Amino acid sequence: MLVTLKEIMEIAEEKNIAIGSFNASGLEAIEAELAAAEELNLPIIIQFAQCHEPWIPLATIGPIMVDMAKKASVPVCVHLDHGETLDYLEQALELGFTGIMYDGSTLPYEENFENTKKAVQMAKKYGASVEAELGSMGKRESGAGDDGAGVNDETKIYTDPELAAKFVAETGIDALACSFGTTHGIYLTEPKLDFGVVRNVRSKTGNIPVVMHGGSGVSTEDYHKAVEAGVRKINYFTYMDKSGGAAVVDYLNGLKDGEPVFFSSIFMAAREAMKENVKSAMKVFAGIE
Repeated sequence: MLVTLKEIMEIAEEKNIAIGSFNASGLEAIEAELAAAEELNLPIIIQFAQCHEPWIPLATIGPIMVDMAKKASVPVCVHLDHGETLDYLEQALELGFTGIMYDGSTLPYEENFENTKKAVQMAKKYGASVEAELGSMGKRESGAGDDGAGVNDETKIYTDPELAAKFVAETGIDALACSFGTTHGIYLTEPKLDFGVVRNVRSKTGNIPVVMHGGSGVSTEDYHKAVEAGVRKINYFTYMDKSGGAAVVDYLNGLKDGEPVFFSSIFMAAREAMKENVKSAMKVFAGIE
């Protein structure tokens, strides 16, 4: 069942949980994610980031995501993650995406602000919802970064709640990616998460749904603290992707000498491992474990 980002955030708010948001790096990933959601009977967000265009074009995978979401037995939002240009956002909307994220976090505040307002107006024409980002996660979605600057410079990784209040009120966004100590990719040091930032952003903005980027590698205890503070969407991909890779290695190591390697067996092993990893993450986000 295809729903908008706003609608799925309302479900999260009502149940006081966070919805898992998982990247669709290919058909096997989408299958794994939706199977996990349906087995748990939980809503889910499947998303595609602009920086993943080299993996598979949005024009190819986008319609597949929308079609599979419509056929799912649980609420599914099809979301564009880290859209960096307005043209790319519109491409996703034309394909039927029900949520878009404009990421202007590396731009000067005024430019981020103006482009976010344009994204909101654009999304309204399609009945879609908008997420934006204020602050910086230290590294880009691809895992490439700014040489660890986000780890040591707190001005780059902690969102200002007062500025967030102005940003939310004047742009009309539906969810805010809030920087409170997480980073994309694999953590090189233990994250210093400040849940007070989340609580203050929620308080100052009238309880805007807060989005946690860089969700992979965070402890179960910290996930629960994040949800309690007001996080309603958790982006999670790196460890899911890693689990698929590990399953492929195990499969290859289990072959006998001279035994043929079939690609179909490789992707089936990866798909099953990713499904189980997604299920584990979703249980934590929903407070089931």
